[in-house]
Amino acid sequence: MIDASEPDKETPEIPDKEVEDEFEEESQPEEKDQTEETGDTEDIDEENAEESDTKNEVKESSKEIIKERPKEKAAHETPKKEKHGKDEEKKEKPKKRIDRGPDFKYIVRLSNSDVDGEKNVIYGLSNVRGIGVHMASFIADTTGVDRYKKMGDLTDDQVTKLQEAIDNISKNAPGWMLNHRKDYETGKNFHLISTDIDMRLRDEINIMKKIRSYRGIRHERGLPVRGQRTRANNRKGLALGVSKKREVAEPTK
Repeated sequence: MIDASEPDKETPEIPDKEVEDEFEEESQPEEKDQTEETGDTEDIDEENAEESDTKNEVKESSKEIIKERPKEKAAHETPKKEKHGKDEEKKEKPKKRIDRGPDFKYIVRLSNSDVDGEKNVIYGLSNVRGIGVHMASFIADTTGVDRYKKMGDLTDDQVTKLQEAIDNISKNAPGWMLNHRKDYETGKNFHLISTDIDMRLRDEINIMKKIRSYRGIRHERGLPVRGQRTRANNRKGLALGVSKKREVAEPTK
């Protein structure tokens, strides 16, 4: 039991100076911790700045290397030609003519056609319409001219021989080599050259139209003559579709 008579014990009062000292001591370590944290952050910022600087230096150096490489390639590589279209690419450069002497003939006239003098006799004669390589070789052999000699190197006498042989092909050549056999009017075999081919073809088509033969009728109608089909191909004329009948309006009374 507590006696009421005993006086209450008074708590000892702490002077103000001691309280302030204790408060200062407690606050000092916090300040130290803050200063340490700020120091650490400064160190981290410095390290990050150094890393960023090194990265920037690496990027700049790599850009300089990339810029220098194409220059080195350009020095070794040849410049590419610019393309101005397919038409210009396909155009071939004109062939340079070689000087073959003053007596060389660059153009030879045979059967109303110009023959290139730089070609051989066989291929030069084949430029004449109605004469192929096979017939040209026959003409060269009959006249005694070298097949592989240039047309421009031929003398005037040799050119005249070739012209005479061309004019007399139907007499000298065998019948199976001629291009017009069993003529409609005479029944003979002969060889046509240059403009005579078109004239004879026109005349024979007109004869077929006059006698009303099947081939003549097909020529008149503009249809294929040699039995070709016309369901899918050779469909000439206007494209006719399904036409609907127009209803005629009844006149009003």
